[in-house]
Amino acid sequence: MTSTAGNRAPFKAGCIQMTAGTALQDNIDQASTLIREAAGQGAQFVLTPENTSFMIPGHRNILANALPEEGHPAVNAFADLARELDIWLLLGSLTIDPRGAEEAAAGPPERVANRSILLTPAGEIAARYDKIHMFDVDIPDGQTYRESRTFRPGTEAIATELPWGKLGMTVCYDVRFANLYRRLARAGADFISVPAAFTRFTGQAHWHVLLRARAIETGCFVLAPAQCGTHAEDRQTYGHALIVAPWGEVLADAGTEPGVVVAEIDPAEVTKARGMVPALGYESEFSGPGA
Repeated sequence: MTSTAGNRAPFKAGCIQMTAGTALQDNIDQASTLIREAAGQGAQFVLTPENTSFMIPGHRNILANALPEEGHPAVNAFADLARELDIWLLLGSLTIDPRGAEEAAAGPPERVANRSILLTPAGEIAARYDKIHMFDVDIPDGQTYRESRTFRPGTEAIATELPWGKLGMTVCYDVRFANLYRRLARAGADFISVPAAFTRFTGQAHWHVLLRARAIETGCFVLAPAQCGTHAEDRQTYGHALIVAPWGEVLADAGTEPGVVVAEIDPAEVTKARGMVPALGYESEFSGPGA
């Protein structure tokens, strides 16, 4: 399976690395400054991390602060910014109340969506993706996470058109489920977004390996903006926003501090990588455990 993006011109992508707090407007301001910086370095497609709107501890606090997509201050602010800067802008994820405004006025929802939103240079929503895989884990550093208690999982894989090829949309913990990435690539994705708030403990062990593996397996560019540093109640995220090429090379690594990374993306590299190892073209039938 080859890419349809091979004859499209190279472009620059920028990944944001930030330390989100509990205040929505502060996070909008922090992300906006970094988006401007990435655009100033020539990025035509800019991506923010998971939990761009806020990182608030506690089930009840998250539900109480979730807002509907329509009229959401972050969506409005970033739509204006995309128009101003004339860029494609991926909001890595916002915490969205999936109900309508009238229902939302009646009180907090039972669960919310962890939603990635793609904005066009006209400030319009081109695509939405709700995180499918919930981070329900007990980390050996003593932290416990039960996302499924607060977030409802998405049910649909999303691949959508950019001017340079097709984008497959994922979020954070999705990266551990290789079948999703293979499906996106077989559906024509040339680039895959992985906005994340990876824990420092798991990130040190797995972040680079997983992202490089997903790029190599799919022959896609992987664009992974990230949260970094220490958040409320001492939650620590790993950072290292990455841009990875289809052959597995790390083109840019943001390290551990807030900032941006920008790299040139040549869609022809997708075709080249898949031509050398055409693994996406094979589906073998076999029996055995799990069949």
